[in-house]
Amino acid sequence: MKLNLSRPLVFFDLETTGVNVGVDKIVEISMLKVMPDGSTEIRTELINPGVPIPSEVSKIHGIYDKDVADKPHFEQIAPAISSFMKGCDMAGYNLLKFDLPLLVEEFLRVGQDFDLRGVQVVDVQNIFHRMEPRNLRAAYKFYCGETLENAHSAEADTVATYKVLLSQLDFYKDTPYIDEDDNETYPIKNSVSDLANFSTTGRNVDLVGHIVFDEQDREVFNFGKHKGKTVEQVFAMEPNYYDWMMKADFPLYTKKIIHSIRLRMLGSKFTGK
Repeated sequence: MKLNLSRPLVFFDLETTGVNVGVDKIVEISMLKVMPDGSTEIRTELINPGVPIPSEVSKIHGIYDKDVADKPHFEQIAPAISSFMKGCDMAGYNLLKFDLPLLVEEFLRVGQDFDLRGVQVVDVQNIFHRMEPRNLRAAYKFYCGETLENAHSAEADTVATYKVLLSQLDFYKDTPYIDEDDNETYPIKNSVSDLANFSTTGRNVDLVGHIVFDEQDREVFNFGKHKGKTVEQVFAMEPNYYDWMMKADFPLYTKKIIHSIRLRMLGSKFTGK
């Protein structure tokens, strides 16, 4: 089907140094301009972010510091990007939450305005999520072929969840899963440990993910001004941060975790280990 366009529509996607719109930088931008007559023009540019690309991020998108060392900085390429998008509407996947805010942020950092007045923005991810809801009612219909009655009743939801899991075991039996590194596994097995490993996302230390394990299995903060720093490092350099967290409105389990880390630090100090 051909898009019905009254003016050009630019699909774009960013690869970045991370996912924090406030601080992270663009390392690659790809833009596909679709014209009202159906013709297309694509432009892809590598960009030197001016800061090191974290190794864990490079492993995901495959762009390393050496790949962008001789590439232009955003300030140098901003006029060309602006010109390519001028007079166009925009589209992308997760565009509204990430790519568009970060692109605008990059323009503002170099002192250039990026006028969005009158621009229509199509987020393909939002269409997908709204048309294919990922809730228990939808899962029950998809896997069990039945309509969930009394949804949001604790008992009905509990029974439905049990039936969905049973159906998933049959539905995905002998179905391969391919991860981001193109490794193929068969994770859906009739084993609680296998199912738990596959269904757990992230490496949270506390339940809500304020503190997570890094690649060296160290506890690091996952929020705020110390995001990415180890808890021990922060507490050693800024002891008052521990006091602030214990008095602030954090979950009790999070406080339990940081208290145990604090006690471990004190024990190491006295034992010399």
